[in-house]
Amino acid sequence: MNGTASNDVVMPTRTRRRRCLTVFAVLSLIAMPFASLGLASPASASGAKSSASGCGVGSPKTAILSLKIDGINRTVIVHVPTTYTNESKLPLVLNLHGSGSTAAAQDVFSDMDQTADEDNFIVAFPQALIPDRTGYDWNVPGEPLVGGRAVPAGSPNDVKFLTNLVGALEHMYCVNPMAVYATGFSGGAREVSQLACDDSKIFAAVAPVSGLRHPKPCPATRAVPVIAFHGSDDLVDPFAGKGEAYWTYSVRTAAKDWAKQDHCSKSPTVSKSSGVIFSSYSKCAKGAAVELYEVIGEGHEWPGGPTMPSSITDLLGPQSDAINANSLMWSFFASHQL
Repeated sequence: MNGTASNDVVMPTRTRRRRCLTVFAVLSLIAMPFASLGLASPASASGAKSSASGCGVGSPKTAILSLKIDGINRTVIVHVPTTYTNESKLPLVLNLHGSGSTAAAQDVFSDMDQTADEDNFIVAFPQALIPDRTGYDWNVPGEPLVGGRAVPAGSPNDVKFLTNLVGALEHMYCVNPMAVYATGFSGGAREVSQLACDDSKIFAAVAPVSGLRHPKPCPATRAVPVIAFHGSDDLVDPFAGKGEAYWTYSVRTAAKDWAKQDHCSKSPTVSKSSGVIFSSYSKCAKGAAVELYEVIGEGHEWPGGPTMPSSITDLLGPQSDAINANSLMWSFFASHQL
């Protein structure tokens, strides 16, 4: 990691003991063979989405999977809640890391395992494949990488990968196909914004964190509920836009464009509280909603995330505990199914 503000990287470290133990546990899992994780061998998937139920098949434990999708081995960390029994279909949340980061880093950075345990859903952390420093970047259609770099020739279609990943996980775990959601940070949030357009029949709602976009064209076939979070002092992806080549317009413009896409009210209802400006578009088609939380004074962060050391906040900007993104997005997800 270098110290330039243009970096979209998150390689988190924790100062609190529980966070350190979590990091150790994740890194230990990475080093373990699949047999030690309770997997007979790296799982494979054909890449075709299926409605077949995985209930009674998946293992009720957290594991790192290597799935062959579209002929390419891909990594995903899957955390199942402590109450998982293979008997009841649970919601599924895909949680995408930022540019130059990894699935393991996002697992720790977003701290969503705890939310999954508390609210009884499965969370999966897929990993991108374009090498970037010590991590990986997502292939966001039609957009350059951080620093204006072109996407390398032959890079995989990550929209297709993530679509097919949902089908693979539905085979392996007890998943409610009507309650599949996606969130992500920064570059992962931009990829999630694309998923909302391209896979609106699969993802019931999305929650981009520090990276909301409205791709054009956006071939969504239904009104997609969107909840977004962004720091007002984000120097990596500035709230007002005018950033890198992939970041030209403001977050408010992105939210407004989604509201237009979802046939919502033309103007949002705006409320202000300590540390937050909340904009909500109402009267959207088919019960959808578009909500935006602008966190005052926060940088390029995951709102309500664990305390970060100065080496990270110097790069990503100040943190705020004004809201907890995990609890707010889950409440939003729970109220929107296909």
